[in-house]
Amino acid sequence: QVQLVESGGGLVQPGDSLRLSCATSQRTISGYSMGWFRQAPGKERDFVAAISWSGDSTYYATAVKGRFTISRDNAKNTVALQMNSLQPEDTAVYYCAAAATPAGYVPQVRFQYSYWGQGTQVTVSS
Repeated sequence: QVQLVESGGGLVQPGDSLRLSCATSQRTISGYSMGWFRQAPGKERDFVAAISWSGDSTYYATAVKGRFTISRDNAKNTVALQMNSLQPEDTAVYYCAAAATPAGYVPQVRFQYSYWGQGTQVTVSS
């Protein structure tokens, strides 16, 4: 069982930055693809970003490409999401997720992730 704990959310103004972190209970996450999803009130949980085992491959939703950056530190068993140029439409609960996948395969859909954190709220408002 992989336990994930997100942190770093908060209330910011449009144009500001935030860095979300995801800590895991695993001795190693090197065998897991890691992803970030978000869910706004009344909406589905949507894909934001994902990263491969090694960190060499990253994928982003169109809405965040160029503004968000996903990274991982396998030695520390952590994953981060750097969010720049935040906009009100980025307001949501952000979830970290893990998927045990074959090397080189990075899922980008919710149902392919088996493990989820409890989420952290990000609010962008002036």
